[in-house]
Amino acid sequence: MKRHVFTALTALVAGLLVVPSPAHAGAAADTSTGTGPAPRPVLSPTPYQGWNTYFGLGGDFSEESVRGVADAIVSRGLAKAGYDIVWLDGGWQDPEPRTAAGDLQADRTRFPNGLAPLVDYIHAKGLKAGIYTDAGPYIPGKCGLGSGGGYYQRDADQFATWKFDAVKVDFLCGIAANLDPKTVYTEFAHALRNNASKRPIIFNLCNPVTSPDWGNYPEEQQSTYSWSYAPAIAQSWRTYTDVGFVGDIKFKDVLRNYDANARHPEAAGPGHFNDPDYLAPGLGMTDDEFRTQMTLWSVAAAPLVIGSDIRKLSQTSVDILSDPEVLAINQDRAGVQAVRVGPAGTTETWVKRLADGDRAVVLLNRGESSKTLTTKVSSVGLSGARFTVRNAWTNQVTESAGTISAAVPAHGAALFRVGPARGLPGVPHVTAGLPQVTKVGDTATPDGTAPVLGGGDTARVEVGVRNDGLLPVFTPQVALAAPAGWTVRPLGGAPKVLLPGAATTLAFTLALPTTAAPGAVTLTATTSYDVIGHGRLRQTTAASVVVAPAPPTGAVVLSHHDWISATSGWMSPTVDLSVGGWSPISMIGQVYPTGLGVASPSTVRYYLGDRCTRLTATVGLDDAVRNVGPEGATSTFQVVGDGRVLFDSGVLTRDDIRQVDVDLAGVRVLDLLVGDGGDGGYNDRANWAGLNATC
Repeated sequence: MKRHVFTALTALVAGLLVVPSPAHAGAAADTSTGTGPAPRPVLSPTPYQGWNTYFGLGGDFSEESVRGVADAIVSRGLAKAGYDIVWLDGGWQDPEPRTAAGDLQADRTRFPNGLAPLVDYIHAKGLKAGIYTDAGPYIPGKCGLGSGGGYYQRDADQFATWKFDAVKVDFLCGIAANLDPKTVYTEFAHALRNNASKRPIIFNLCNPVTSPDWGNYPEEQQSTYSWSYAPAIAQSWRTYTDVGFVGDIKFKDVLRNYDANARHPEAAGPGHFNDPDYLAPGLGMTDDEFRTQMTLWSVAAAPLVIGSDIRKLSQTSVDILSDPEVLAINQDRAGVQAVRVGPAGTTETWVKRLADGDRAVVLLNRGESSKTLTTKVSSVGLSGARFTVRNAWTNQVTESAGTISAAVPAHGAALFRVGPARGLPGVPHVTAGLPQVTKVGDTATPDGTAPVLGGGDTARVEVGVRNDGLLPVFTPQVALAAPAGWTVRPLGGAPKVLLPGAATTLAFTLALPTTAAPGAVTLTATTSYDVIGHGRLRQTTAASVVVAPAPPTGAVVLSHHDWISATSGWMSPTVDLSVGGWSPISMIGQVYPTGLGVASPSTVRYYLGDRCTRLTATVGLDDAVRNVGPEGATSTFQVVGDGRVLFDSGVLTRDDIRQVDVDLAGVRVLDLLVGDGGDGGYNDRANWAGLNATC
């Protein structure tokens, strides 16, 4: 069985990397046989772009706030970059969603003139308007409105009369009414295509129901099944649950949605695209993490819909959203979705075939430390001896002899456009690595973990340089810059020449003053080298390292001590309360006055600095899980010191607790890890109760 699955996957990847014949390439846009009426033009032949109210404005938006965002879309250059749909999500409707005559009506306080004037305002700015409904019947408490129960055609006609250009159709009341998504979405699509105004309207099929996140549902009712029928009826379809919560988008959930979206790349094509949910700048991720989301969504041929309040976005976020090279990859007319080549893991390579035969190549780093990643051009479906490598984010153009490399930060991604090279040899593809802390004192930094420094520490920092071009580079040099008061000393020298295919590593000793302030600091490496015919070239790379707060002393309640970092599967870790902060920490009927409440998966990191000897705690699932239902609520707990597992609870249920008593001798960095028990994070409210350290 495994052999057959592998053969099928290999054939799929090969098919998505091969340039189709002209007849195949045009099949999605022209199905005419030469008889009968001409086919309708493809609606949204490339992934649509726009903005949605849901994450940025919540459910209480008004005509005034939507007008303000529409103004910002234009004034901040996003309309020019293609983001042209202003989309009203749930919340536009009145508390009484229908009139006595049965027509949908907007909230009479927030939209006193109805929706038509707002749509006219949006159109007058050269933009399009989108609206929201649900495939199920309106069930108070389950959804804000619904078009089910016999209203599909009536509502489709009304949306067209209001001159909307797109509609998102949810499934909240659909699942509450136990409907079959394929049946009802097909019926709604028919109504939309046959609206009385004959208005073309983009259909975003949005079934977010996913097990176990939503509970246990049959496969046919879940988002992960939509690909099997949606391409024939919709311009896009959601492939997983929401990418996060309002105001709380986490990078791990961006990766989760991307992976789910990648299960069926064969379903995507001109006019019909897998939809992993909204772009989320400024909603919880770092700039590097959001740039990674933009990279992944672009090669996935995903609709690009901004979920943030555009009026509040940083200029960096706007620049990421509007990068022309990246958008060109997303909007490529072939409409092909990227596939992974090589194994899944912490680092991966993804490839998207472009209409002109080039490849968009992503080198993805899911891990917690920077890496130099490489792939072979032959692995991405190209052959030859010379290749042009264009960095989509920096616009730097280099030439490779067959290897593509990039220095990729933690949670980062490099994006290249790769094609055959012609003419005289170009600038060689040289990768200057990010500064990496490989040792603190005499202890190696555990692979895949973010380095942590303390005041007075001495560390080894390395910068790798590799030449994947056709030409040699001469006299490579690296200069390392650190914060004022820190001491940098080079170790050894650099080679005089770096031949094609060669690499070298330059090392430095870094000494911190004892008074080094806690927080993130930047190490900057400037790499320079000579190339005949191109002069002396320079690359600057930078990496962030953490200076830890002072270690605890004496007998301490560790949950009251400053952590280095802390994550939670949803919301944020909560001190002395169950995650979310609504109730005390309680397990199997016993209340604990101190501890940490988290949701899986979670990592809480403390700096001990080899000052502590013992850690005790009680771990388990909070009694609050019993208020939700029988599903989920399984977790694992681990105590990890400097990369070594010191305690492992195994899988715990709501009826289990474990006592922790760990020897901390010699531990500098302590990680408290909570996993999901293998069944997803649904209802996983985990506790580190009575978390006490002896230091």
